[in-house]
Formats: sequence, C-alpha cells, structure tokens
Amino acid sequence: MKYEANTPNEYIAQLPPERKVVIEKLRGIILKNLPNGFEEQLSYGMLGYVVPHSIYAAGYHVKPELPLPFINLASQKNFIALYHSGIYADISLMNWFKNKYPIHCKRKLDMGKSCIRFKNMDDIPYKLIAELCTKMTPQQWIDLYENNIKK
Repeated sequence: MKYEANTPNEYIAQLPPERKVVIEKLRGIILKNLPNGFEEQLSYGMLGYVVPHSIYAAGYHVKPELPLPFINLASQKNFIALYHSGIYADISLMNWFKNKYPIHCKRKLDMGKSCIRFKNMDDIPYKLIAELCTKMTPQQWIDLYENNIKK
C-alpha cells in the first residue's frame, strides 16, 4: 500500500491499528540494534534505514542524490515487508538467516531476493530480526555494495 507521508511518524500514523503496533515494534527493534551510522528516514515511501551522504557521499548509484539504502520496512496490502539489502548482497548472511529462521518462527519463510514477507502478524521473529540488524556496520555495507552491486 502507498502512504503519503513526509516522515516516519506520519507514515506510521496512517497505518491500521493492528499494523501500527507491529511496525512500531519492528521500528524500535531496528533503531535499537542497527550499528551507529545508519539513519532513519522515509525512503521509497517506506520507513528506510540508510547510509547518509555524510558517511557515503556517492549515494545510491541508481540515484546518487539519494543516500545508500540498507533496510526498508513497509506495510503492504497483504503483508509487512522487511527489505534487507545486506541479505541480497551477502550469500553467507542470507544462508545464516535462512538457517536461523525455522528456530524462531513456525511458519515457512516467505522471502524474495531482499524482501522478507510477514503475512501473519502473530508470528514475526522479532529476536531474529534484532540479531540480523546487528550483523553489518555502515562501512561493511558500503564495502559490500561497492564490491558486489555498484558497477
């Protein structure tokens, strides 16, 4: 779903109550566990956690005026989505996540290249997401991005 918002708080304020609770909890987990240097902003119409231009002046290669995206969190029509660029770029991180997921969640993992979809709001592996957020610093993400994605 698309929400018209200019800030993360405006985005969250528009969510249905049951989604608001989950997004706020995920937001808190991300903010608490991401290493220093990432910044929260509205990014691509979602909550975004980015490497700001003050750390990585080159920005995102597709649109250099935008900061380098890392994680996005969104309330979609039929699910909540967590987009994690590190999982997309680092096969060892993806394998770690896939192996840990069944320990934390009863449901089958619903995942694309970087998108983890949560259709059932009562079965989100919050502790696993918290741990995932600690796995990569801004500099590690920049290095991985420059070596594997930016061409």
